[in-house]
Amino acid sequence: MKSLFKNAGIVVLAGAFALSGCSSNGNGSKNQAENPDQEATNFNATGLPIVNEAVSLRMVAPKAALAPEFSEMEIFKRLEKDTNVKINWENIPDTDYTEKKNLLLASGDLPDAFYAAGFTDYELINYGEDGTLIPLEDLIEQYAPNLKALLERRPDIKSSITAPDGHIYGLPSWEENNLGTNPFFHVINKSWLDKLGLKVPETLDEYTEALLAFKTQDPNGNGKQDEIPLSFMHMQWCMDIAGLFGAFGLPDNLEHRVVRDGKVIFTATQPEYKEALNYFHEKWYKQGLIDPESFTQDAAQYLAKGKTTDETLGSYVWWEVEEVVGTERAKDYVLLSPLKGADGEQTIGRANGGGPGRGSFVITKANSNPEITMRWIDQQYEPYMAAQIHWGPLDVVYKKDENGKLVNLPLPEGASAGEFRQKVAPGSGAPGIITFDDFGKVVDMEPRAQQRAADLEKYYNPYMEKENYPSIFFEPEELDTINKIEPELIKYVNTQRGRFIVDGGADEAWDSYIKTLEKMGLNELMEIYQTGLDRYNATLNNK
Repeated sequence: MKSLFKNAGIVVLAGAFALSGCSSNGNGSKNQAENPDQEATNFNATGLPIVNEAVSLRMVAPKAALAPEFSEMEIFKRLEKDTNVKINWENIPDTDYTEKKNLLLASGDLPDAFYAAGFTDYELINYGEDGTLIPLEDLIEQYAPNLKALLERRPDIKSSITAPDGHIYGLPSWEENNLGTNPFFHVINKSWLDKLGLKVPETLDEYTEALLAFKTQDPNGNGKQDEIPLSFMHMQWCMDIAGLFGAFGLPDNLEHRVVRDGKVIFTATQPEYKEALNYFHEKWYKQGLIDPESFTQDAAQYLAKGKTTDETLGSYVWWEVEEVVGTERAKDYVLLSPLKGADGEQTIGRANGGGPGRGSFVITKANSNPEITMRWIDQQYEPYMAAQIHWGPLDVVYKKDENGKLVNLPLPEGASAGEFRQKVAPGSGAPGIITFDDFGKVVDMEPRAQQRAADLEKYYNPYMEKENYPSIFFEPEELDTINKIEPELIKYVNTQRGRFIVDGGADEAWDSYIKTLEKMGLNELMEIYQTGLDRYNATLNNK
């Protein structure tokens, strides 16, 4: 199993490397600072266009698998026409983005800005303190009327994106709809259950019985044992089996960190976690009920398993049913509520965080046109434009109704909403905020989001944990310690989780596993998380 798990977990990159093919002039911008008079006459502090003569900015951004280059997206073509600001996009596949972003930062070959940037708190503070990222609050005050108005109206958002040193280094992204409280939607093939005379499972053992029947009783009727009882993506957002740990009394999540009664618990050292690993190995993996590729496959491979010529996928975990199996085949599948364990209890975890992402857009020190850049990005904090950036443009995804509200056009025939969104919009991690007040007034929640909200209410909310770990902006020294300990620790935990499920042996190796985690700094890490939570709760109580 060594090669299978060598890349599991979080990878931290160090050292200075340069990406091949980067422009030799550093930031790639048209440097107007060489002629201040020309800059003054070219730049418009208000109104559109932003500049009279076109100016180019170099931006780096991740790109989803099905997305075109951003330069080909209609929404960005319209922005360029309106603003006269041309973006030289350098798109990186989202699977490679973190690695290549870190290489760019380490090499000093900086773009003008990172878009849909995904900067962590550690990166915001450290690259802010060393001057790699410029502070944005003064630029917001002068050149971002849309964002400024939002932050004045919602001081909670301003507080959330402000670093402990008082600066704002990254701009926010948020769809304030609570649709991510449980990212792990657990799906099963009901048409197979019906054919085999089985009811929709309610308990863990009933689910195991169904998986075994999927494997051995040829439910797709093609005479081959090609059925995949259960497939997932090990420790990946919305695709993992973390929610199924709840059947043992303690749900897991990608951080292995939950909160109960105000106390922070590291799930991956608890007896419930070990019990789950033993069960998954003995009852699922040893009997061939888990797709072996669950520990190595990427999203493209995973999604393809739901669209094989003969229906072969029995159960899976994803954000929604249709994106995996397609709109036609989706009628064969149903969602499962949290499975009851031996004690009959049902529980599902509540995802950590939940507030605005604060590292969605950053401007680097290489940028010679920060005012132009701030005016350009501020267009995307106008509520109507924010909605189009997140879901797609007018006349492609939306039309305006008689009240001026954006309402959804029908999807292209055969397309799922998730796949279509990738093709027409930079996505949920892009800059822009759509607040609760905007939904129903500025924009209709997309049909699949309405469906997800209904599904959460029906299948998961009644069983959801009461607490989560909030989005806390830690002090710099705390972030230093977290960043020093956590990446390698989580990588080790995730690797061991995979090995315990595939190879077994959790009981025999458990004491050594715990000692290794303690040596890696687990107790110190949890103390920081507890201190941060206590401080956060005290602040709330004092308001």
